Amino acid sequence: MALSAETITQLAHELNAAEKSRVQVEQFSKRFPEMTVADGYAIQKAWVAIKCGEGRKIVGHKIGLTSRAMQLASQISEPDFGALLDDMMFAAGDDIPMSRYIVPMVEVELAFVLKAGLTGPNVTIADVLAATDYVAPAIELIDARIDRLDRVTKVPRKVFDTISDNAANAGVVLGATRVAADAIDLRWAGAIMEKNGVVEETGLAAGVLGHPAAGIAWLANKLAPHGESLVAGELLLAGSFTRPVAAAVGDKFSVDYGNVLRIIEFRFV
Repeated sequence: MALSAETITQLAHELNAAEKSRVQVEQFSKRFPEMTVADGYAIQKAWVAIKCGEGRKIVGHKIGLTSRAMQLASQISEPDFGALLDDMMFAAGDDIPMSRYIVPMVEVELAFVLKAGLTGPNVTIADVLAATDYVAPAIELIDARIDRLDRVTKVPRKVFDTISDNAANAGVVLGATRVAADAIDLRWAGAIMEKNGVVEETGLAAGVLGHPAAGIAWLANKLAPHGESLVAGELLLAGSFTRPVAAAVGDKFSVDYGNVLRIIEFRFV
């Protein structure tokens, strides 16, 4: 890591304050051009620790940057990950309070809930499917506590910023439908996202590394060198298979996953 422990702690507190005040902070990568991916994860871990110290509980993980297009745009060759906390969870049909977010966006995903743990380094897609209790349709709400564009140059933030910012995670809308991992060919699970009655995005779950379980296998293997693993009961967001769509107060979203996984509806208030 290039950043000192003191700097990492300072930046974690900045993120925590930005989320509460709804005022973004400047890109860390601009202020500390020497920072690395490892620094980003260290800041994220420190911020999650602050949240847990305030009473939050980790309920799972999200996997991001799973599509080839997003990896090329971010100039990385692998996904990233962040923590899901108990206060991020919403159910289909809920009203989403805009007061909690700065510039929220909506992504279409599948969620896996584990019935058995997964420990790397050699976890495969087959292992993930065997360890899965059920799969459910899910929406990830992403946000930016760090400027997405530099205030002066308009240069996009770097992957180090996104990783620091808990991989942009801000919320989860979990659908009520639950299916066994082998009930359908998950590669062909698709969705149509409408905002205010207009189709904004469509996609197939195969857009997530070829199979939505691939990202979960990647995460289990990524955590292994750090002595960490995925545990039974965890909720895992496998990665978006649509582009993110911006949300504003009054927007109503309807995401149709087809006859098996059904529909998730919610609105921002």
